Order: sequence, then structure tokens, then C-alpha cells
Amino acid sequence: MALPPTLIAWLLDADPAVRWQVERDLLDAPPEVWQATRARVATEGIGARLLALQDADGQWAGGAFFPKDFDHHGPEAADGAGQPWVATTWSLNSLRAWGLDAAVLGDTAARLEVHCRWEYDNLPYWGGEVDCCINAWTLANGAWLGADVAGIGQWFLDHQLDDGGWNCEWVNGSTRSSFHSTLNALTGLLAYHSTIGGSDALQAARHRAEAYLLERRLMRRLSTGDIVGPWVTTFTSPHRWKYSVLTAADYFRAAARVDGRAPDPRLGEAVEAIRAARQPDGTWLQAHRLPGRTWFEEDVPPGQSSKWLTLAALRVLRWWDAR
Repeated sequence: MALPPTLIAWLLDADPAVRWQVERDLLDAPPEVWQATRARVATEGIGARLLALQDADGQWAGGAFFPKDFDHHGPEAADGAGQPWVATTWSLNSLRAWGLDAAVLGDTAARLEVHCRWEYDNLPYWGGEVDCCINAWTLANGAWLGADVAGIGQWFLDHQLDDGGWNCEWVNGSTRSSFHSTLNALTGLLAYHSTIGGSDALQAARHRAEAYLLERRLMRRLSTGDIVGPWVTTFTSPHRWKYSVLTAADYFRAAARVDGRAPDPRLGEAVEAIRAARQPDGTWLQAHRLPGRTWFEEDVPPGQSSKWLTLAALRVLRWWDAR
């Protein structure tokens, strides 16, 4: 898929966190080119800004999942106000997604081991807690930073549901998997496998969960064939925890590269839904922003062309069309 020069120029005129991925995934730049750009994440743009906000004890905003000053009974916790996105887990998620070299964070893993506890039952940070999405992010971040998170890997084996996926509401009795929770778990397991290697059992669990989504064509109920909700084709950057066929298809692209597999034909409908959202100028629009406190805005307002979404969509289409 040849990209217009104007679109390439627009994508390259971006923060290093975006630009290095454009160079690697869309332009096939030599490793020395995109790696040099990736190194700039630590010293320029949003990466440098977020690094500068880290607390001396290794945390961000003084908390694991919520900022230290978060009032669970105040206006910020009201329905519709949105999860704050400034605490440690969210900040690590961002830095990892932007491509920061873990070495830049030095002894952060050790400092978090000492100082950071989950808001849930005051549990130790690298041991995880009961929410499968939180555990998935902790698994990925721990592997990235060199923490011992093998116990969280076992947690996923112990809590995989009968239909193959996961659901954060299992603690409230849910026995049916969630698209959101399953994709977040898959992303964490893939990151762990890519970094640590993982066991055959974890690999099998990941492939079983992939089948859960593929059987549903990434967007439909297995029981009726109906679209599960409008959110499957609502593209948001940063997506945080939220599922869409774009985030799911980008996961399958990354997993296929790691596993050495061809695209699964059951992705076809989802990929065409991504293609259909392409604008006449070749970009994809920001649909909306998830509400909640942020350190700073990482992407454009709703209705504008998003470089993050365009990057993700183009690399999915490039991978799919090359099959």
C-alpha cells in the first residue's frame, strides 16, 4: 500500500513516540534510523514530560492505580467523571507504549517494590491484585522493567474462564468473558511472552483467548451474531482500557509477528470496518477522549485527524493486505 507523500510527511512531523513507529512499521526504515528516533522518547516530547513527573519513590501521583489525592467519594469519582489517568500504572503503560527504553527508568522496579501498594487490600505492587486488566498491565510493565511477575502469569492461568477469555467482573460472579478484559489480558500476556518467553501453558492460554475473539469476528455476539456495541468501531486515542476492532486487530498483527503466523481469515470483517473509517485524506479521526484527569493531552481533540490512530490503522491494513 503506497502512502501519499503528504500523508507520510504529516505522520513524520510528530512526537518521537509516534515517529519511530511510523519509520519502523510503515516505511521499513533501517533499524539504526528508527532506533535513533526511539531513543529520543526519553529526552523529547511527551516521553520526557512524563518522565519528569515521576516521584522520588518511583511512583507517579503517589499511587498505584489512583493518585494519592483521589477522593473515592468526591466529584472526581462520580459516575461519568472518568478514571484519573495520572497514577503509576497508567504512566508506566504510556511510557512502555511510547517505546521508552526500560533502562532509562533505572531502579524504578525496586523502588515500586518498596513504596507502591495497590489501593485494593494494600497488596504489593508487583504481586498484582484481583482485576484482570490491572494484572495484565502489571505483568507487561513488570516484564519490561525486570520485576518478578511470574506469579501474575500463574494468576491468568488460574482465572481463565470456561469460554476462553477473562472478565474483570469475575469477583462479582461473572462467568462470561468480556471483550475489553480479554483484549487487555491478551496484550499483557503477549508483552510478557515477547520479553520473558513464558511457559507453554501461558502460550496455550493466550491462543485460547485469541480464539474467543476470533470466533466472534472481533465484534459480534456468538449467540446472535449481533454487533456487541457501537464501541467496537469507536476509535479513541489513547484507548487506555477500551476495546475497539482497531486495538484488537493491532494486537493480532503484533501477535502474528511474534508467533510467525499469517493473518486469520476471521479478522476480515473487523479489518474492513477499520478501512471504512478512513477519511478522504487518508487519515483516521479521533472519535472522543475518555474522561478523566491527565498530566497533559497526548492526542488531538475529537473530530480531528489522529496520528496515533492513523499509524495503527495503516499498519493493520498493510499487514492484512500483504497476506
